Amino acid sequence: MTDNSEYVLPEVWTWEAPSGGQFANVNRPIAGPTHDKELPVGKHPFQLYSLATPNGQKVAIMFEELLAKGHTGAEYDAWPIRIGEGDQFGSGFVEINPNSKIPALVDRSGSEPVRIFESGAILVHLAEKFGEFLPASGPGRAETLSWLFWQMGSAPFLGGGFGHFFSYAPTKQEYPINRYAMESKRQLDVLNRRLAENEYIAGSDYSIADIAIWPWYGGIALGRSYPGADIFLATEQYEHLQRWAKAIDARPAVKRGRIVNKMTGDPSEQLHERHDASDFDLRTEDKVPLTPAEEDFEAVKDDAI
Repeated sequence: MTDNSEYVLPEVWTWEAPSGGQFANVNRPIAGPTHDKELPVGKHPFQLYSLATPNGQKVAIMFEELLAKGHTGAEYDAWPIRIGEGDQFGSGFVEINPNSKIPALVDRSGSEPVRIFESGAILVHLAEKFGEFLPASGPGRAETLSWLFWQMGSAPFLGGGFGHFFSYAPTKQEYPINRYAMESKRQLDVLNRRLAENEYIAGSDYSIADIAIWPWYGGIALGRSYPGADIFLATEQYEHLQRWAKAIDARPAVKRGRIVNKMTGDPSEQLHERHDASDFDLRTEDKVPLTPAEEDFEAVKDDAI
């Protein structure tokens, strides 16, 4: 469908009605909390409040990679923030992230709690704290940070641009889809060319650049982000990106981290909360017992069928 009507710009923009689309109910032009709600706090040094979007996956993957390297001090509790229900506008969450976006982290490992928001900032904080996945100095550090911030600046064109108009907008519109598809393919080509000459994004070593970039661009390459987007963008043509995306996907810590706070999809790949390493074996949604209300619903559904 092509919308040929022309938008007449008002002199001053005002918010008169929801914009439509999948997230219209939580979009608004002002910041701050909408309701009082304290956040839960678990027993571990780190408290993660998140959802398994690409940005949320980054931090859970980072924690699982640190734990896989033997850093027991990186144990964490991961609590779901249901952005479709407006949890990000609760007073407790806004205290941690005044921008009301996931993920947000509280580091309680020191004498006073420290809040960190923005996924890139969280990755740097954890990398420096544990001395992993980010060189301490020199060209390798500069390269890693450059690619980390490339992701932070580029992904909004892939997600908020292409992803929104391709999957979430109330109507399909040719101009924005073409505009953002072109930019998305340019970015995929940037990565493909880089990975033709390097095993990982920042060079020969796995780093926070890979951890940041994979959930977004690996997700697209592997057909997980927006239904049909991998075909539409012909991601199979990016040979080196595909090689890298599959290699990262095979890492055990990545397999664990990407399902933390996941609320949709295959029940075996949904771990709504994470409080212990055993949760991956015991607490995914395919293993959690149904509540009495859920059992009643399933019985009624079965009878109806």
